[in-house]
Amino acid sequence: MSKTAGIPDISLPDPSRWKALVFIALAQLMVVLDATIVNIALPHAQLDLGISDGNKQWVITAYALAFGGLLLFGGRIADLWGRKRTFVVGLLGFAAASALGGAATGEAMMFGSRALQGAFGALLAPAALSLLAVMFTDAKERAKAFGIYGAIAGGGGAVGLILGGVLTEYLNWRWTFFVNIPFAVIAAAGAYFVIREPAGTRNRSTLDIPGVVLSTLGLVTLVYGFTRAESAGWSDGLTVSMFVASAVLLAGFVFTESKVKAPLLPLRVITERNRGGVYLSLGLAIIAMFGLFLFLTFYLQIVKDYSPVMTGFAFLPMIAGMITGSTQIGARLMTRVAPRLLMGPGFLVAGAGMLMLTQLEVGSSYAGLILPAQLLLGLGMGTAFMPAMSLATHGVRPEDAGVASAMVNTSQQVGGAIGTALLNTIAASATTSYIADHVAGATSRSQQQLVQLEGMVQGYTSAIWFAVGILVVAAGIALTFVNAGRPGGTAVASSEEGAAEELPVPVVAH
Repeated sequence: MSKTAGIPDISLPDPSRWKALVFIALAQLMVVLDATIVNIALPHAQLDLGISDGNKQWVITAYALAFGGLLLFGGRIADLWGRKRTFVVGLLGFAAASALGGAATGEAMMFGSRALQGAFGALLAPAALSLLAVMFTDAKERAKAFGIYGAIAGGGGAVGLILGGVLTEYLNWRWTFFVNIPFAVIAAAGAYFVIREPAGTRNRSTLDIPGVVLSTLGLVTLVYGFTRAESAGWSDGLTVSMFVASAVLLAGFVFTESKVKAPLLPLRVITERNRGGVYLSLGLAIIAMFGLFLFLTFYLQIVKDYSPVMTGFAFLPMIAGMITGSTQIGARLMTRVAPRLLMGPGFLVAGAGMLMLTQLEVGSSYAGLILPAQLLLGLGMGTAFMPAMSLATHGVRPEDAGVASAMVNTSQQVGGAIGTALLNTIAASATTSYIADHVAGATSRSQQQLVQLEGMVQGYTSAIWFAVGILVVAAGIALTFVNAGRPGGTAVASSEEGAAEELPVPVVAH
């Protein structure tokens, strides 16, 4: 391979890149599925394993803490150790942890397996995205590749609800863990034989141990603070302590990164305005999305009395919208218009769909209200996610691709934790208030049950109003922070010195 000024020539595209995309997409689907598939199975697993109501949240929290806390470390390991190797190890580790979870005989074994899943997911997720970043360098091909990846990242959670419902209803909750094993083995085997990581893109600098410790502890305390707030309240002493500790640790992390020679997270990755805008707007959009999944799942199962399988299939319009928005709108327009003109309007279209759902009532029609709202949400999110995923890693130095990818996943993971806790708290407060105001007038048992259901729906719609506002803010950030020109145009010098020469991807225009 020829070299110019000591820099490897990575401009020739990998002939196996499209085959590699299949296995990268399969791995991404597995990780995203796992975020929702376990939610459907949780009541059955809790009963089987004798997990108390107070401890059941740890099935979700153990995964979220390990995944969110170790993502930056996982991204740096991918840059240091090699993305292909990290990707394969992450897949095999995730499969082993899933087998452990499926075979769990008690709550300790279950919680441990979930933490292990999160740890290997933190290796796998940034490695997958950074492989795409370094393998697809042509603007049009990159648009198609990230269109597929964005559709999976956005719609995979809804697919998880369907698969979780089918497996739980017709087989056993343990299969929601065992199903990961064939996904992981096929993706790992395919990656091992097909993926050829471009040479000269590793970051072999010494590992920043203080940065690893501070970022991991900071993110773990932040995610735990939000998950605890959901159950114990925002004014709880330990909840407040977690937020204070997180702020101190993350401030210490930023200070450390500005001083050390080889930082875990080079500040240039997040201070570049386009990537900073993507991380912030994406995190906000995920807050709204996670809240919606939660409320719509409860609404369909409890208020409308849908079975787990019916609930899963009820999310199909959103999946269809996401796939269409990502592959047909986002991917086709990405090389023709600036990213902000896809992201901003995309979040606003999703906000319009969310706005429709503020009209939910106990007797609302699925076909008349929920279906069109989901289509708008899916179209908007799919259109916005695709350029966001691509922009988060383009123009970045090759040796920073892993940690830049990890930041995408970190913003999503933290956004998910915030969304679940914040919106659930708002909903619970509105529900309690509504029931207190109306229960006195309910004399019969059926009237009391109706008030309970109306209170739940009132809670959901109150929280959904906040989600609408969050999506409008996300759109505003995308339109003002993101100022990159359309990909594939004339290259303009990036704000990162040397980035344009080191990686032949569309360069950010200022």
